[in-house]
Amino acid sequence: MALVDSACINNCKDSDSSFSEIIELNVGGQVYVTRHTTLTAVPDTLLWNMFSQKTPKDLARDSKGRYFLDRDGFLFRYILDYLRDLNLVLPDYFPEKCRLQREAEFFQLHDLSKHLSPKVCKEDSIGEDISQGDPEEAAFLSSAGGSITSMETLRLVPSVRSAHLRSPSLESRRSGYITIGYRGSYTIGRDIQTDAKFRRVARITVCGKTSLAKEVFGDTLNESRDPDRPPERYTSRYYLKFNFLEQAFDKLTDVGFHMVACSSTGTCAYASNDPSEDKVWTSYTEYVFCRE
Repeated sequence: MALVDSACINNCKDSDSSFSEIIELNVGGQVYVTRHTTLTAVPDTLLWNMFSQKTPKDLARDSKGRYFLDRDGFLFRYILDYLRDLNLVLPDYFPEKCRLQREAEFFQLHDLSKHLSPKVCKEDSIGEDISQGDPEEAAFLSSAGGSITSMETLRLVPSVRSAHLRSPSLESRRSGYITIGYRGSYTIGRDIQTDAKFRRVARITVCGKTSLAKEVFGDTLNESRDPDRPPERYTSRYYLKFNFLEQAFDKLTDVGFHMVACSSTGTCAYASNDPSEDKVWTSYTEYVFCRE
């Protein structure tokens, strides 16, 4: 029995000092499972340093024992894809290239960061990948005297690009609707008292054209459920990273939207025959905003 206990102790010590072949990661709430060799594929990077120069006990873990990284969980899948074969293939209409470059810099993947950085032309112009499906970009470039240098890439001079972003006439053409959805619940007190207890569910959904939603809400928009939606397509799967309706209304008002409609429904989710027990109601409300 003493020998068995000694063997167990030695195995535990080995597990504390070395990593297993299969690694589970929690990156910003997203769970990934990969090989140890994948994480250490590129020397002198952050992940290489974590999983080759340190021991498991040196790294932060979540409640289930997975190694925890407080980074963008959605974008990390592209970091992991790059580490697997040192090649990066992005989906069409990928809108997060700048943010992905920031993640590459954080993980010290210098070649990937350089690949994602804007290319400077001889005329000191910046090359950006712009969707051919965005008619506003194409129309503006044509009016500014620009030209298409390839089937997928447009070259914009920085000053022209800035003028485009500030142009009131172009912004006025980007009209449309955004619907804000909100689901909550409330409790009517015993004996149908006048006061009611409200409980808010921390999720505000956003429906509308992808380009409009990103223009209004920027980084506060959570796109994890519909990440590769082209800019001129519509989605009903986005939601906000904050839970204050007034904050969403302020952002919409700041860019020229105004509310045009509102509807709400309520359903009794729990009602007991005992009049002394509370009645729980659920509600769903939609606010429709428009910019003409």
